[in-house]
Amino acid sequence: MSENTQSRRSFFKGTMAAAVAAAVPATAEAQKKAAAQPAARKPNIIIYLADQFRADFVGANGRNSSTRTPNIDALAARGKNFTHAVTNQPVCAPARSVLLTSRYATETGVWHNGLELDKSLPTLATELRKSGYTANMIGKWHLALGNPKQGGDPGPVKAEDRGGFLDLWEGANALEHTSHPYEGTIWDRDNKPITFKDQYRVDFLTDRAERFLRQKQDKPFFLFISQLEPHQQNDMQRPVAPKGAAARFVNSNAPEDLRALPGTWQDQLPDYYGCIEAIDASVGRIHRILEEEKLDDNTIFVFFSDHGCHFMTRNQEYKRSTHNSSIRVPLIVDGPGFRGAQQISELVGLIDLAPTLLEAAGVEVPSSWKGRSFFPLADDLQARQKWQNQQLIQISESMTGRAIRTPDWTYCVADLSGSTKEAAAKVYQEYQFYDQRADPHELVNLAGRKEYREKANELRDQLKKLLAAAGEPEPEILPAKLYP
Repeated sequence: MSENTQSRRSFFKGTMAAAVAAAVPATAEAQKKAAAQPAARKPNIIIYLADQFRADFVGANGRNSSTRTPNIDALAARGKNFTHAVTNQPVCAPARSVLLTSRYATETGVWHNGLELDKSLPTLATELRKSGYTANMIGKWHLALGNPKQGGDPGPVKAEDRGGFLDLWEGANALEHTSHPYEGTIWDRDNKPITFKDQYRVDFLTDRAERFLRQKQDKPFFLFISQLEPHQQNDMQRPVAPKGAAARFVNSNAPEDLRALPGTWQDQLPDYYGCIEAIDASVGRIHRILEEEKLDDNTIFVFFSDHGCHFMTRNQEYKRSTHNSSIRVPLIVDGPGFRGAQQISELVGLIDLAPTLLEAAGVEVPSSWKGRSFFPLADDLQARQKWQNQQLIQISESMTGRAIRTPDWTYCVADLSGSTKEAAAKVYQEYQFYDQRADPHELVNLAGRKEYREKANELRDQLKKLLAAAGEPEPEILPAKLYP
């Protein structure tokens, strides 16, 4: 038996023992012994979101020779690296709604930016709080009602709009509108402003996280650290690295999916690399704090992103497409139940993260959640063999589109009328079709090619089943007639 399997079984053995003890009447002697034993503490949970962070900019993923992520790589060396994780909606607010509710964006109320999260839905924060956790948030929220033209209200967030994060709250709904890389404002739980100036935004938010982690915690805690970087600063239309950092990345590697296409990458990649480096330093600092506070052995730490970045190579902005550059995200999990270096190649989605964390914490998963816990994929070959390797991707704002992603194929349909005013369309047309084995950089669109008709039909039918499971009415999908 491997050390990883032993640790996972020990973790569950303690949980099961507690359950048996609660179910069987104990003798007076047994009760006395039980009272003398401290109850097993549930694992703390930290989820660390770096906005718009491409999966191939993690060094441990081995696809980029220029990126500098030693701390994230060390995280992957300690835990589980889910190398084929995808977002189910590649834009900020919808992706976050999917993450926290384990429902699709068309079900959460947030199918495009600027909408508010459905308050009736259980969230990762509400379920953990019910189980005795505190729920704490630092950074960008983006799930309160705001001005769609601005992507969200650039002010404080009311307590009822915080999705269950009712303990520590230090955030802004749309951080890109309330701050710049070296100055800005977030708000505390009483909506009193917390300002920073002449400090890089990543470091400021990391300071706030350190402040929380250095405090005595009487309960297990759930902490959501939500950074803006390496997302572009909206009013500057570019990512902004720490001062002097971009110069270290001039003439760095350009990913192959970008090289063949026009866009903003030629000018913006050095700053993007510099932002990545800053995020990596922050992750390393958080881990050191956990070690110093003796919290690392009992803390699940998740590093991930809400979506990727294609630098205007696929449409007129940075994401909102079904390409790997938009939908592939880093997802690395370390901590109790996830220890031991392992690359897991099964296709998982952000919709699966919340049920995974509840299972790892021994908390019941709401029956209304649509995601599947990938907790069993770690060290369980049978679970990996049974895993359903497909994910539904919903697209809004750039177009109204739907896609199915499998290990081998991406099949995308779109409302070619150009309308983006509704969450879904009644009629779609085949739009993009990529062979992930032969064309991982997605430079050859196979939509409409007769030799792929049979495979397109198969994927079309699978997509319709996924749409039904997501609560969408079955649409009409028309075949592509031209090579796009």
